[in-house]
Amino acid sequence: MTRVAATKLRSTISDLLDRVVHHGERVAVERYGKPVAALVSSKDLELLEAIEDRMDLEAAREALREPGRRRWDEVRAELALLDDAAV
Repeated sequence: MTRVAATKLRSTISDLLDRVVHHGERVAVERYGKPVAALVSSKDLELLEAIEDRMDLEAAREALREPGRRRWDEVRAELALLDDAAV
């Protein structure tokens, strides 16, 4: 994975986006040597979101198999369907 310091991002964004879009590269953006964000293709993002959706579905199915009842707001909070501020 390509790494770039956040301070260099502005001057290299065009080249980095070309590499992400046309060559499928993933770019880690770092602050103080630690990754804080990433540039990925829209295809990679769609795949990541599909994986998250699948994990949420599996968690919901597992919750339905558990004995007893649970409040819907608890289930939604566990599945991160609510903002942290709203929980």
